Amino acid sequence: MLVIEQRFPPWAAPGNSPDGIIVLGGAIDPERSVDRGMVSLNAGAERVTEIAVLARRFPNARIVFSGGSANLVFAGLPESAFMLDLLESFGIPRTRVQLEERSRNTAENARFTKALIDPKPGERWLLVTSALHMPRAVGTFRKVEFPVEAYPVDWQTGGWIDVAKGPFWPVGGLLGTDVAMREWVGLVAWWLAGYTPELLPGPVPDPGRP
Repeated sequence: MLVIEQRFPPWAAPGNSPDGIIVLGGAIDPERSVDRGMVSLNAGAERVTEIAVLARRFPNARIVFSGGSANLVFAGLPESAFMLDLLESFGIPRTRVQLEERSRNTAENARFTKALIDPKPGERWLLVTSALHMPRAVGTFRKVEFPVEAYPVDWQTGGWIDVAKGPFWPVGGLLGTDVAMREWVGLVAWWLAGYTPELLPGPVPDPGRP
């Protein structure tokens, strides 16, 4: 898990303000939201809650939410069906938000989002998703030639110090291993399918640095 999460450091706000912010779906449980009559967030909730922070910090940045329904068996409401109400409760006007509602996976997130917003050369776009998901997400955006800046959230680890501490309970180690293995399988599968240009995408080297 650490190998993946450490690929992209926390965003450090270099240079000018971003032109736009893209947040990937995966934080809302549509079926439970319908069943309970309110928006139900899962463990990836920081993907959404951090948007409130960024929206206030960069009031001129466009906001794009990319997330349809990942359920391939039963048709259901996409995450985007709940997003406008939720962001409006954060004080973000509906008119400021664009929705990409067709994507079912990360590869489609990249392809459909690029088609929706038609980014111009020189624009700066932040990509907000879980740290564990960030390498695969950045790789898919690079594959469709849409350069983005990684803004990882929802960290599952505290850094390499976690190796020394280890899980306090064995079940915690098992759960962490399960989550990590699923993402490693996703990275390998995406690379073999040609959705990412490399197995474990990382930051692009800064040509201005020695």
